[in-house]
Amino acid sequence: MSDFLRQSDPVMQALMATLFTWGVTAAGAGLVFFTRTVHQKVLDAMLGFAAGVMIAASFWSLLAPGLEMAERMGQIPWLTALVGFMGGGIFMRLADALMPHLHMGVSADHYDGPHTSWKRSTLLVLAITLHNIPEGLAVGVAFGATAAGMPSATLGGAVALALGIGLQNFPEGAAVSLPLRREGTGRMKSFLMGQASGVVEPIAGVIGALFVVRMQPVLPYALCFAAGAMIFVVVEELIPESQRIEENIDFVTMATMAGFAVMMVLDVALG
Repeated sequence: MSDFLRQSDPVMQALMATLFTWGVTAAGAGLVFFTRTVHQKVLDAMLGFAAGVMIAASFWSLLAPGLEMAERMGQIPWLTALVGFMGGGIFMRLADALMPHLHMGVSADHYDGPHTSWKRSTLLVLAITLHNIPEGLAVGVAFGATAAGMPSATLGGAVALALGIGLQNFPEGAAVSLPLRREGTGRMKSFLMGQASGVVEPIAGVIGALFVVRMQPVLPYALCFAAGAMIFVVVEELIPESQRIEENIDFVTMATMAGFAVMMVLDVALG
């Protein structure tokens, strides 16, 4: 781990980490420069892998440290986890209801949220952008937590989370750009729209880090909040989308378990 990263303050660390995760989103979107399409089974497996990473990160990098911090701060651990976790899920449900967006593989006239005349491509980008809010927030909170000086909040653990989020951002970038390319959108426009969905991550990451650095008593709640928001995205979007084709379900399930295993190893080894 570079000395520059170690010597930076948590907010700068969060910014650098989320710029990396945004960059991986752009790399996934960049597939449009090499191909117009990816086999659906491969894309489903990538989404399943992303779901596994997010599930593992929610526990190993967010809930478990949040519970430990709550106990050290004299809070009631299970109550802190419950309030934070459900708060994250409720926040995402409200965002889901208030922002027009379109799930992958769904026709343009079946979008979610308020009525709008926005184009299908815009609604697709907004759907992935919604996913990236809790991911950026989780990374920011994890780096901000290192300032608390507690054993459960390590720089290695925060780096592991950023690496895991980066891994699962690759298929998300591809999931926006490739469908647009298949529908006849130009390569550059497809790429720009695919990577644009990741722009929100550095913003959410910096906000999350600033919030917990300046208000440390809410840190356990913030960690559990990020976990709840990520689990909402997994259950509401990634798993259903990855298993739409029945004959792919077993393969995708194993990809999900592989994603969980990779994130678990990263967190345990680095954290």
